[in-house]
Amino acid sequence: MNLNSISSMSDDFDEYSEINQANLDISIRRRNFVEIPKKQHVNLTLDSDIVAWFKKKSGEEGFQSLINATLREAITRNP
Repeated sequence: MNLNSISSMSDDFDEYSEINQANLDISIRRRNFVEIPKKQHVNLTLDSDIVAWFKKKSGEEGFQSLINATLREAITRNP
């Protein structure tokens, strides 16, 4: 790749408009062609031993994701 090919590539990107928050707000989130719900930020106070247990169990995934999955499983068992 030479300098001329790099500059011509950057010219191609000028044709596209910038993505802004309004574009993201109307976009549809999908995973494997299935629409997934948006997440909502909440503040939640939990006992420290509960948080420590989830952090220990979560490993690489992240304890908040594990808490979310656990709650989802609980509500699907008891609708």
